[in-house]
Amino acid sequence: MAAKWIEFLTGSLEQKKQYKQDKARIDALPEPYGTAAKAVHRYFMYYGGITDGDTLVTMFGDLADLWERAAADQTPVREIVGDDPVAFAESFAQAYGGTQWIDKERARLSKAIEDAERTEHK
Repeated sequence: MAAKWIEFLTGSLEQKKQYKQDKARIDALPEPYGTAAKAVHRYFMYYGGITDGDTLVTMFGDLADLWERAAADQTPVREIVGDDPVAFAESFAQAYGGTQWIDKERARLSKAIEDAERTEHK
């Protein structure tokens, strides 16, 4: 009972556990893969804005998988991210298309304009 109440306030405990495991996988990567993966992970924390926990956990797990495979195959970092690491990171994050924090604000802005328009014609 208490666990459900805590999860209601803080989000899924299982998701948090999985996130920590995936973060530990990223932290354990050999160089230069660890530096690159941590940089992309950090960028996601600012850029991604995904609020859906399942989507976020999946994305970070896939990120860890990608860099672990690159390290195992000794794939050069630039072959992974290309010439533009920002474009790589944004394309990667967009592929997950979960609910983002900005979605609520987009809806709020649209509604406010519609409300303003309705009062304009009265």
